[in-house]
Amino acid sequence: MKKINQLLLAAFLGSLALLCLVNALLPHIDGSVNGREYKISLNRVERAIEQFEQERGRAAEDLKELEGFAGGGKFPLVVGLEALENGASLTGHNASPRQGAGFSEPEPGAKEKEFWGNLGGEYAVVASEYAYYKVYYLSKKTSNRSVVMLVNLVAGCFILLSWALLLYVRQKILLPFFQLSGLPYELSKGNLEVPLKENKTRFFGKFMWGMDMLRENLERQKLRELELQKEKKMLLLSLSHDIKTPLSAIHLYAQALSRNLYQDEGKKQEMARGIQEKAAEIEAYVSEIVKASNEDFLDFQVECKELYIGEALGKIYTYYQDKMELNLVEFSWEPYPNCLVWGDLDRLVEVMQNVVENAIKYGDGRKIHISASREEEEYQVLIYNTGCGLAPRELPHIFDSFFRGSNVGKNPGSGLGLYICRQLIHRMEGEITAKIREKDGEFWMEVCISLHLA
Repeated sequence: MKKINQLLLAAFLGSLALLCLVNALLPHIDGSVNGREYKISLNRVERAIEQFEQERGRAAEDLKELEGFAGGGKFPLVVGLEALENGASLTGHNASPRQGAGFSEPEPGAKEKEFWGNLGGEYAVVASEYAYYKVYYLSKKTSNRSVVMLVNLVAGCFILLSWALLLYVRQKILLPFFQLSGLPYELSKGNLEVPLKENKTRFFGKFMWGMDMLRENLERQKLRELELQKEKKMLLLSLSHDIKTPLSAIHLYAQALSRNLYQDEGKKQEMARGIQEKAAEIEAYVSEIVKASNEDFLDFQVECKELYIGEALGKIYTYYQDKMELNLVEFSWEPYPNCLVWGDLDRLVEVMQNVVENAIKYGDGRKIHISASREEEEYQVLIYNTGCGLAPRELPHIFDSFFRGSNVGKNPGSGLGLYICRQLIHRMEGEITAKIREKDGEFWMEVCISLHLA
């Protein structure tokens, strides 16, 4: 998390430095836009003055009068008009617009001084037959200051939004994930006591809830395992103590017979029967020990309810389609009816996975085929694979615990996979069987999973 904080700080300082650089460069950029629209308006004013003087025979007094003569609204960007009547003919005088006070005029009188002395604003001089006209206009300039403000506003909004997003990601995603980063290590050490804090965010709320459920489940399993170990030890101690009694009796009978203490044949027969009885008693104790050892594998949680078989088969197809393509195994399906069956979806998927994994592990890796059909009051799922190397005499034992066939080779395993599958299917009130079939000159392993229709 320290690296993340350093990265956020670097991003913040970098954004501030970039903003300062932009503010330092903007004042040196000429942001003015000098349009040429005002020159068009000045040309229109000059033509309007010429027409006005031709029709009225005098100079125009002001801009309002000239606009009224021209029809109004003809001179955009022109804001004022001053006239200085000269009474002399100015024909041939250069009447093009002049800027500011650089226009050369004859020796002025009082009125002329007032006219030429008013130099405020931007203007052009138009000389006509009856007067000189000062035409004031706007050149339509935009200030750098407004551009700087606009750029700062846009950049500031962008930086704020970016930082809000980064902080949101940090608080809602990175921080909760950082809090969970040590959980797998704690679980691996067996530290299952401390519950996780609830988090109602939509990103990690469900994940943290699931991790807490996993922690509680592991804790329950740990306590159950400890309890089972305790019960096993107590059972072994009890059975060991119980076995000592018949063993002592057998030992005494054997000594008496070896020393020929009894000459009577009837007495010898009685001692032989006593040995048999004590041996049977010991055998019963041993059977009880074996049964107690197997009880661990029988304690599976199965929650049966109605489910569509297509959901379970769809998961198997999703799990293995890509895997089969990578391993170059021909993985084929037949169309199947999607019926309601009775069972536990997760456990049923577990059984099918186990059977398919066995088909991959112990088959020849060429073909695996799955079909499903409704048969009267039950539903059957058949899983075939080529390359069956199991001996027919071993077939009845493949669902026994710790049994491994002669075809396992160097493949690792415990001999419990199919045993667990049968126990799970039995708890779903179904059945699982296996056959060896010959088809097209090769041997196929067929595993049939039968389920009750709902």
